[in-house]
Amino acid sequence: MRPLVVLGDTLLDVDAEGTAERLCPEAPVPVVDLTARRRRPGGAGLAALLAARSAAEVVLVTPLGADEGGHALTGLLEPDVTVLPLPLHGTTVCKTRVRAGGQSLLRLDSGDGTATAEPLPTRVHEVLEDAGAILVADYGRGLTRNPDVRRLLRELAERIPVVWDPHPRGAQPVPGTGLVTPNLAEARAVLAGHDEPAELAKLLRGHWHAGAVAVTVGARGAVLADGLGETHVPVPAAARTPGHTAPDTCGAGDRFAAAATAALLGGADPAGAVATAVEAAARFVADGGATALSTNDGPVADPQPSTDAFGLADRVRADGGRLIATGGCFDLLHPGHVSLLRQARALGDALVVCLNSDASVRSLKGPGRPLVRDRDRARLLTALSFVDAVAVFDETSPAAVLERLRPDVWVKGGDYAAADLPEREVVERHGGEVVLVPTVPGYSTSRLVAAAASA
Repeated sequence: MRPLVVLGDTLLDVDAEGTAERLCPEAPVPVVDLTARRRRPGGAGLAALLAARSAAEVVLVTPLGADEGGHALTGLLEPDVTVLPLPLHGTTVCKTRVRAGGQSLLRLDSGDGTATAEPLPTRVHEVLEDAGAILVADYGRGLTRNPDVRRLLRELAERIPVVWDPHPRGAQPVPGTGLVTPNLAEARAVLAGHDEPAELAKLLRGHWHAGAVAVTVGARGAVLADGLGETHVPVPAAARTPGHTAPDTCGAGDRFAAAATAALLGGADPAGAVATAVEAAARFVADGGATALSTNDGPVADPQPSTDAFGLADRVRADGGRLIATGGCFDLLHPGHVSLLRQARALGDALVVCLNSDASVRSLKGPGRPLVRDRDRARLLTALSFVDAVAVFDETSPAAVLERLRPDVWVKGGDYAAADLPEREVVERHGGEVVLVPTVPGYSTSRLVAAAASA
């Protein structure tokens, strides 16, 4: 099946959680004692992460900055999503919600990043043209106004499903879009003076020249207008939020649009896709919403800790810690790998695994390898408690990625000789050392592959 491609603006969302049990002496405002800070992709990044729950392969095309926020977003998205970055003017947009007792008290916004109007790179054109379905997750930062983007989407909408999740500050969907998914407030803002969801869905379908429009109405589900008329799609009873606590609906619209796109990719019609999306969004809210996807940043005393490999390296150095790195293909994870990683992590305060990309493995092992794709290999590695981050590299040697990481210790298995490692010079030039650890006899991915083939 062809990939699901998400195209749009990505933000960095932060939840600063704490307790509020007293007022500030200078003003009648609550004092929040922070207990945790969690980060996650927002905007199109969140939509892509959610789409990966429903589609086998998801590619995100999005403007990303070369700043700490941009690096953090890449680390939070990979390996679940393949990220194709576009240039970003300005800095990464970050939205921080200050919360106490499950309630949002304040939101702090920073960053001014916007998309450029430059034509899309050839690689992005190729990915979009190869897509099985496209989700446009517009967050009003300029990407959907790009003339090249609009021209290409209009052409593609004639032959594949294009779903458009609009934004009040974004551009209108291109004519021919298969499904547009505004919420009720967004729909009313486009057609002032019309309030009823069914009427809005019908009128917006003509206004946008779209195949179908689904106006989402929160806990009541959605109203769909297509060529067959207007249909109310309620939330199934089994998917409703239990209890009396007000649910956190942050990200529900992204879940709806992502699930609808994945359903269309799988062959559903608009009515079936919207029914699937309503249930998926309701379950998403019932399971805690976007907050449940957040990654803990660690000690709250660190104002901007990072969860990607290079941000992690900076944080460990700033704290005076000892950064460990190791590398390899890690195709078919086996006990020898686990032993190496466990021993490596015991040597310091954090372990980064430098992972050969699929292209790198093919160069080293031949056209039949890898057996497991790099994003899945990375996902397996990060699931291990003693791996703190993964950095994927395309070269046959990890030397370039080690130039950026600058680990204190580079660990390899004892079947290597330190003098024969080409990356040794890079590690030692930055003040690090090479350590060889014992390997588990009898385990080798190449040997396992050969044994499976002979069997």
